Amino acid sequence: MSHDHAEHVDNSLLAKAKRTFPLVPISRGLSRASRKAASAAHKLQFHVEWDADNPEYFDHFIDQHWQWSANRQSFPWERGVYSSLALQATRSGSHLPKVLELCCGDGFNTYHFYSAQADSITSIDFDPSAIATAKKNCSYANIRYLLGDIRTDIPEGVYDNVIWDAAIEHFTETEIKALMGTIKSRLDTGGILSGYTIIEPDDGGKHLHQHEYEFHDKSDLARFLEPWFNNVQVLETVHPQRRNLYFWASDSALPISREIALTVEK
Repeated sequence: MSHDHAEHVDNSLLAKAKRTFPLVPISRGLSRASRKAASAAHKLQFHVEWDADNPEYFDHFIDQHWQWSANRQSFPWERGVYSSLALQATRSGSHLPKVLELCCGDGFNTYHFYSAQADSITSIDFDPSAIATAKKNCSYANIRYLLGDIRTDIPEGVYDNVIWDAAIEHFTETEIKALMGTIKSRLDTGGILSGYTIIEPDDGGKHLHQHEYEFHDKSDLARFLEPWFNNVQVLETVHPQRRNLYFWASDSALPISREIALTVEK
């Protein structure tokens, strides 16, 4: 029996079973129950990990299984989407970009947003727990997770994209300036640095005690990028509890531009 014929038989049996038994409401009920159970488990995990203190990295399965539905805030997914635009901008025909990801955390974005669009991804983080979690939950053949401090251990090589997501704020102004030189040296001609950070609270404090420097506004972030790149773009998004900054820097074309997008204004 050919594969196509076997599939046709299976589909016919399934169609008959659906007419005979309430399979659709049963399957939907099971899915709904499993979502509720997963939501409760991840809500518990969040409170255990974050109520008294907070770890160095965030487990974004908490967003996927609980916080997104509970809070109706989509900003965790912005990060993966906007850095993916940079990967697409350096893709050339069948050539997929070679990616270096700095401070990868739990590897959620690495796997879910970048791995299908990259030839290879080298992801580094200084937290052993983060790297262990990434290897356990977000591994794939083209992803290599490394334990190391990017102030001293940025991997050698030339990359089409460097992603620095939700981590630049963990470094001092002096460290950021020094890291920019190393990052630029790892980028190929036409390569793009992309990433995300957060604007400081209105009261002038910090969102997390691990943050060394939170940015005042778009211009404050851009001043770290402009000395090293010809083209810089910083985008702000506003959510009820935070204001986010997304950045792209390159000596070539930026991923969001009038040349790439069709714009009709009246």
